[in-house]
Parts: sequence; C-alpha cells; structure tokens
Amino acid sequence: MQPTSSAAAARPANATVILLASLYCAQGLPSGLMAHSLPVLLRQHGVDLALIGLLKLLALPWLLKVLWAPWVDRLASLRLGHHRGWILPLQLGVITVIATLALMSPERLFDSHFLLLIGLLLLVNLAASTQDIATDGLAVRLLPERWRGLGNSLQVGGYKVGMLVSGSGLLLAMDTLGWHLSLALVAVLLVLMTLPIWRFNERRELPFQPAQAEPAGPGLLLRHYRGLLLQPGMLFWLAVLLSFKLGDALGSPMIKPMQVDQGWSNAELGQLTLISSLAGIAGAFLGGLLYARIGALRALLLFGLLQACGIAAMAVLVNAGGSIGLVYLVALFEQTADGMSTVALFAVMMRQCRPEHEGADFTLQASVQLLLAGLVGATSGWLAEQLGFATLFISAGVLGLLALPVVLLYFWRGERPTASAA
Repeated sequence: MQPTSSAAAARPANATVILLASLYCAQGLPSGLMAHSLPVLLRQHGVDLALIGLLKLLALPWLLKVLWAPWVDRLASLRLGHHRGWILPLQLGVITVIATLALMSPERLFDSHFLLLIGLLLLVNLAASTQDIATDGLAVRLLPERWRGLGNSLQVGGYKVGMLVSGSGLLLAMDTLGWHLSLALVAVLLVLMTLPIWRFNERRELPFQPAQAEPAGPGLLLRHYRGLLLQPGMLFWLAVLLSFKLGDALGSPMIKPMQVDQGWSNAELGQLTLISSLAGIAGAFLGGLLYARIGALRALLLFGLLQACGIAAMAVLVNAGGSIGLVYLVALFEQTADGMSTVALFAVMMRQCRPEHEGADFTLQASVQLLLAGLVGATSGWLAEQLGFATLFISAGVLGLLALPVVLLYFWRGERPTASAA
C-alpha cells in the first residue's frame, strides 16, 4: 500500500488531486449516461421495465476484467509509462464511441438500432473497465498512507461528479440542446479530463519495479490471484464484498423508472439527480473523515446501516411522488449514505493490495463485489413488475441489513493487518 517511490510521496497534493479527480470523473461520465440518463430516455420511448433492468448486464466487462487485470499490472509501455500507457488509448476509445452516439438518431437507437446501441455501450464498458484497472493501480501507488481515507473520498466524489454531469446535467440539457449537442458536450468533457494524465510523467515519478511484480508467462493469472487469496482473512473479506452493496444493487435501478411512471419530467429528474448527487459527494468526503476517526469496523457497520435504511425509505415515495419535499429528503439521505458506505468499502479494499499487484488485487475485490450485485440488479425490473416498487425497496433494505453480521464475522475471525503494518 505504500507508494513505490519517494517521488510519489513528495508529489504536490494539488497535482495528485487533479490527476486522480480527472481520471475518476472521466469514468463517471459514461457511467452516468448509462445509469441515470438512459433509463429515463428508454422509458419515455416505451421500453418496458424488464429491458431497462437488463441494462445492468452491460456491466459484464467490469466483472470479467479480472481475467486480464494481471496483464495490465505486468505489461508496461516504455514510452508512455506503466499505467499511463493503458489509460490514454482506452480513454480515447471511450471518447470515440460517445462522439459516434452523438451523431446518431435517438429514435432509431431506441427502436430499430437498439442492438447497435447495446453493442456500442458494451464497447464503452469494455474500455472503461480496463482503464479502471490501471487507474486503481495508479491511485494505490500515488496515495501515501495518511491520504487513504480522503483519497477514497476523492475517488468516490470524482466518480459521482462525472455521473452527475452526464446524468442530471444531460437530462437538464436534453430538452434545450437535444440529443446530438448534449452527447457532443460529454465527449468534449472527456477530452478535457484526459489532459492531466497526458501531462503526467509516470516514468519519472512512479518507475515500474518488475522485480516486485508477478513473473510474466503462462500461469500468470493463477499465480497472481492465488497469492492474493492466500492472504490471511481474505476469504472472510470476500464474503463482505459479496454482500455489502447487494441491497443497493437491487433497489437503485428502479428509482428513476418509478419517478418516470409518476410523471416526473426530464428537467425535474435532472434537478433531483443533481442535488442528490451533490449530497452523495458530500457524503463521500464526510465518510472519508469519519473513517479516519472511527476505524474500519465502525465505519462499515454504521455506513452500511444508513445505506440499508436509505434504499428501504424509497418505498415511502411509491405513493408520494407529488410530495416534492419528501422526495428530496429521502433522495438526499439515500445518496449521502451511499457515498459514505462506498468510501468505507474502498478504503478496506485498498488495505488488501500488495506492492506491484495493486491494479489486479483491487480489481479482483471490485469484481467480486459486482458479481452478485450485477445479477441481482438485472432482475430488479422483473421483480418490480411482479412485486411492485414498494415491496422491492423494502426487500432491498432488508438485504442490506443482512450484510452487517457478515462484516462482524470478518473482523471477529478474519481481519488481516494492513499492508503498511505488515
């Protein structure tokens, strides 16, 4: 977990903040488009809830990236730098796909060209998920121990800012600017987010140490993950990852479709998402500060409890869509709790990463966390049709509460020392 060079420790804080914030914000831009804007637009064009829920399956590359993550850790570009050599071309690929979507007709994309839309979005997720491996590895190496809590707040906050811009911002702009110009602006923002990593001299500041990395060649995948899984307490920690965000994964995909069915317009949804996302960003930074004070166990338990209560509270809004004040109150609480719980989870994930294995070690943990979450999220639309929105949200809250005993079990039986203490 410690930075692998003195240059990383001496690097000015503002430069590190700008670099990491731009990278995670760039990841949030396409994610916000798919998580917030597309469900609204699809529902407005008559696409049924089951198909909207199945959009969660587009996140499959984020699960499968464990298969190529060790190679991202091991292979380095002599010209561009280790992580920078992966990030730059992949981010340019995402920009190209978003620009292509901006040139196409939304009416055709949501109807006769729906499969093409799915294919392009799958390409975006493939590029973004691979870029995320390198970005997480770079973040773990850049962040000294004293920055870890707030560093994860920056990671979550930057990602949420990107989602906010392409989620609520896109919905707010869509009625005025239209599909083509709105998506073009997203592509331009991605270009701007590429400038800090373009200027970062990784070869000088964070030189690759191949002697500490896993040897290349046959068996790299097996050797890499076997070493991680043999770390003390890792199996107990994997159980936490599988369960901690499961309730949120079940309930959150149906929040926007429920509000569309209640008659909320694009502008109203965009404003709500904007304000609640700001609360999520504030929650991420608050979570980072509290994590440093109360520790990992209390943070996971407290923030996990708030997260479960937040998603369950959405059931109150099923028959109260016209009560604007109540909707905002519940939405702000849910997003704040989500930001806090995510920071706590990511901070403990970083504790498990080994030197020169950071990207793949963090990737395996993130993919395990998405394993059941993606499958459960894909069924959310069907369950909403069968059970109703209220029962779905209450069930999601109960599922979130069931993860808390798993957290206790991990700290009681399986917690390993931090990498720095070891």
